[in-house]
Amino acid sequence: MKFASFRARFVILSLIVCISGFSQGMLLPLISFILENREVHATLNGLHASGLYIGVLVSALFIEAPLRKYGFRPMIIAGGVIVGISMLLFPVLESIWIWFLLRLLVGVGDNVLHFSTQTWLTQSTPQHKLGRVIAFYGLFFSFGFMIGPKISELVVIWEPLPFVVSGVLTMMGWPLIFLLKGAEDAMPVDSGAPITLFNTFRNFKAVLATSWIAFLFPMLFGIFEASLNSNFPVFAVRNGFTISDITWILPAFSFGAILLQVPIGALGDRVGRSRLITVLLVLGGVTFLFMELYSSSFAMLVMLFILAGVFVGSMYSLGISYMTDITPKSNLPAGNLMAGIMFSLGSIVGPVIGGYIITASGGNYYFIFFTIAIAIITLLNISFMYRRRDVA
Repeated sequence: MKFASFRARFVILSLIVCISGFSQGMLLPLISFILENREVHATLNGLHASGLYIGVLVSALFIEAPLRKYGFRPMIIAGGVIVGISMLLFPVLESIWIWFLLRLLVGVGDNVLHFSTQTWLTQSTPQHKLGRVIAFYGLFFSFGFMIGPKISELVVIWEPLPFVVSGVLTMMGWPLIFLLKGAEDAMPVDSGAPITLFNTFRNFKAVLATSWIAFLFPMLFGIFEASLNSNFPVFAVRNGFTISDITWILPAFSFGAILLQVPIGALGDRVGRSRLITVLLVLGGVTFLFMELYSSSFAMLVMLFILAGVFVGSMYSLGISYMTDITPKSNLPAGNLMAGIMFSLGSIVGPVIGGYIITASGGNYYFIFFTIAIAIITLLNISFMYRRRDVA
């Protein structure tokens, strides 16, 4: 049986992204645990985590052309296969640098999956439902990402077990695309320009000119996601927390995002995304300051991680919705690609800076980094809001 409704398409694409989120959420803390146990330097551990996002960044330069040429379904299949096989190869190939290359491949596959499903949804969703639909889409990813760290705890039973679980689930997830009627013919909106790398870069320039502010929020979310899931386990272990403690604290951020992600997305449809984002960023910055004050308390960190998830766990989906508001429809593929690029840049920078702060402070400071990043982007958003109001 094949399904043709928008709801069926949304559910299946979101389930595929949920499994992708699970793989990412598991992989980051899992390898951090393993490398920390092998006494790898915290900065190198953070740099190693950037491999996944380097793959996202590099692939973003080249995947618009094949998406426009071949359509959504072949790209989703390719992304799923790359992620699944890479996960299953981790237990077989033990070298730390081969693991870096496998992380890079997971990043490539994940970006192909996200770019294809996200572009398909953003171009086919009615404008008045956009915030709510993208929020649900982000919720599915966050739910998978929330479960991932807890599954990484299986490493204490048998080191390859989490990799095998993730690889098998991924290989079960992407075939769901064959349940969608008409998926074989689904294509991005034609921009009218030839499909070349040059035009991809020209589209990037055009989308940055209209929508640069919207891409800062996926970048900020990338900093949160990658640094919390790769640096925090190192910080926590050095401050006396157990692996079990850490795998309860980390999912709290995704849990907080899930709690209010859909209401926040719907609220953005009504009150305006730029104003809502500003309020949420301020509240998130204050929450990370409190984390610095209570960094030795398990109970307080769980509560504060939940609050941080509530306030800033929707930054990626809010940024995508905001970008869709202010970007011409024909340029949405480039806009979604640019969101992925900025997300990956944040995800590369986050673990490196976070690892350096942990090392330089002797494990005493870490969360202040997020407050500073939030403050900078909040000021830029306020400036953009006032300039846009003056132009209007």
